[in-house]
Amino acid sequence: MNKEKIQNALEELVDPSNEKTLKETGGIKFISVEDDKNSVNLVIALEKIDDNFKHQMTRSIAKVIKLDLKFTGVKIDYELLKRSDSILAKDNKIKYIGIASGKGGVGKSTVAANLALAFKRLGKKVGIIDADIYGASIPTIFDMEISLPKADENEKIIPFNAQGIEIISTEFFMKKDTPLMWRGPMLGKMLNHFFYDVGWDKDLDYVIVDLPPGTGDVAIDIQKLIPECEILIVTTPHTSASHVAVKAGFAAKELNHKIIGVVENMSFYKHGDTIVPIFGEGGGRIVADKLETDLITQIPIGQPISGHHSLFDMKEDIGVTYLGLANKLIR
Repeated sequence: MNKEKIQNALEELVDPSNEKTLKETGGIKFISVEDDKNSVNLVIALEKIDDNFKHQMTRSIAKVIKLDLKFTGVKIDYELLKRSDSILAKDNKIKYIGIASGKGGVGKSTVAANLALAFKRLGKKVGIIDADIYGASIPTIFDMEISLPKADENEKIIPFNAQGIEIISTEFFMKKDTPLMWRGPMLGKMLNHFFYDVGWDKDLDYVIVDLPPGTGDVAIDIQKLIPECEILIVTTPHTSASHVAVKAGFAAKELNHKIIGVVENMSFYKHGDTIVPIFGEGGGRIVADKLETDLITQIPIGQPISGHHSLFDMKEDIGVTYLGLANKLIR
């Protein structure tokens, strides 16, 4: 049985703490099916959590999952529904841009960081959510010191700030060089913390979401949290990268995200007046054509003159390229 059928069945249930359906509140935060155990894992958000409300909700869910849908088991984690005091509040005018790729190593996070920096240079207020949970690298790209975040007077997590950009990442919650070995429900909980429990500047213009490569649980969770998120697909010119990037693009479309274009990273190396296509040619165009979108820009291979390993200055051609990309997205 697919998740969509479970979602549709649960959406009609009523949150006993506010008498609204889970569809109205967006209270279904995570669904996974363990086929080997014939059981379902859920994360459900209620407006108010106490034992009575949880007991009522658990009984209603168990009836649907076990009696109606014929699963043998269900595990439910509850959390507070906190949309009203988060950056997901309906009155927020933030534009979300998800940076996606089919595979790792194509420079997706580097594109995310430099795009955020370009928006900042154009006078926009920007935040970055490092949603690449297993391969978080945004703090490293910005040369940030890793330390546990602090809380404000409202018990909201204070986002870190680098070059005027607000940033949150799993890197700040983990010991150095410690691998993250979480399954789906834990990933969903961490994403919820990033959106609900961080004291973001309410005047942010853009939030860049650095997505994990591929088409796993995080991409599905992002769709539930921010269905209006627009997606930028990153690939290299090599056909092996473009082949997988197409899949990531179609997955985004399947989740009803709007794809705003393709960025071909590491497109070529420029030596004097000679252009050398180190990783081949045409990958970005292939992806754009198959996804029926635009190849927005091609970013060459290069090292920042500042000595920084990933962020490009406005004095550099690549920095200007990122500025052009940001301008196109603003328009």
